[in-house]
Amino acid sequence: MFSHPRFVLIQLSLLLALGLVACGSLFGSRATPTPTGPTATPIPPTATPEPSAATVNGERLTASEFQSQLTEYKSAQTALGKTVTDLDATKTVLEDLIAQMLLAQGAKSAGFDLTDSALQSRLDTLSAQLGGADKLAAWESSHGYNDLTFRIALKRSAEAAWMRDKIITAVPKTADQVHVQQILLYNANDAQTVLNQLQNGVDFGSLATQYDPTTNGELGWFPKGYLLEPKIEDAAFSLQVGQISGVIQTETGYQIIKVLERDAQHPLSSDAYLAMQDLALKDWISQQRAKAAVVLAP
Repeated sequence: MFSHPRFVLIQLSLLLALGLVACGSLFGSRATPTPTGPTATPIPPTATPEPSAATVNGERLTASEFQSQLTEYKSAQTALGKTVTDLDATKTVLEDLIAQMLLAQGAKSAGFDLTDSALQSRLDTLSAQLGGADKLAAWESSHGYNDLTFRIALKRSAEAAWMRDKIITAVPKTADQVHVQQILLYNANDAQTVLNQLQNGVDFGSLATQYDPTTNGELGWFPKGYLLEPKIEDAAFSLQVGQISGVIQTETGYQIIKVLERDAQHPLSSDAYLAMQDLALKDWISQQRAKAAVVLAP
């Protein structure tokens, strides 16, 4: 999981992932045989599938699993002091569930196969961490699982995590980047005055230091997709080295930027690398989501 604010990553940790698995169990009562004579054969029982919240490429997400995860999510938000509407919570949880299912399906397509023995090893480890099989069984029961659905949940969690890691480790550690300096102002008239000064030959660096003596207006090096403000990023990558932008109005204020350097293979900082991994994961999920057969329950 990553901390970059552009993208809240899919929660794949065990305690969250366990609630995100479609269950293949069928529930229902046996049909009563209809007597047709002394040698009548009982009618086979007809299992009634549990209602689905959605299907993703034919894989079912049961309504009970969705509701369980929704409850967990709301409780977590409350513990953090946050208030979310039912609509927003439902959308967030459903999309996270769908994303995890897509990741797990992607792992299978890529050839990842979590064997029964490997799955059992994970269960044994978890049981030991919780204090024994009885504690694990109690946890399963309190979260609406039985042994079968818990195994399914744990397996999908591992598959999704494997695919996530495959995607993010493929991200290169260099990228096309620009080195940018800015002058930030909070008044449109002031910004226009500074731009006029720059157009009349006043040194950009001197003005940047005047308005921000602490950092000298340094934005540093960054790749596409890193900044929270796309207007600044778009302007930076459209300028030539040494060029100065016009006044760019953003949520922060009024900014004028200058591109100091550009390097097509500049090493990513640790923070930028995490951001690029976030972006790669987000793009992969978006692409898979766009072509997936997702059917939501009415």
